[in-house]
Amino acid sequence: MAYEQKTRPTPTSAAEFIAAVADPKRRADAEAASALLTEATGEPPVMWGTSIVGFGAYHYRYASGHEGDAPLVGFSPRKGNLVFYLSGCDEERADLLARLGKHKAGKGCVYVNRLSDVDAGVLKQMAAASAASLRERYPEG
Repeated sequence: MAYEQKTRPTPTSAAEFIAAVADPKRRADAEAASALLTEATGEPPVMWGTSIVGFGAYHYRYASGHEGDAPLVGFSPRKGNLVFYLSGCDEERADLLARLGKHKAGKGCVYVNRLSDVDAGVLKQMAAASAASLRERYPEG
């Protein structure tokens, strides 16, 4: 049975998605995050699935044969926090996270309550490093 990827680009407008975020503070953070990630990656925002705003894309293929597409970087303005998808900045990750500010981190995600809790410059560095790393690792895009 073939695996069908659930999260992929959609025709939904990222700007309309962000404008529909109910909480005004979370919406303002999402607008700022979108501008920051656009600047960091040079890519426009695109909706991936129903709740992820992605920037750029890459195609991955594992040794197991599993393959798919994913955004280079992305974020989701969830009710409890902003989730940033920054899976590619491996070498610099620990140093950047140490300088980021108040956050929680998983393997490829960074969770922040408010954008004002973190250093936007460091977040931008993380996004740029993640995008560059993934472009290098997966050049076929």
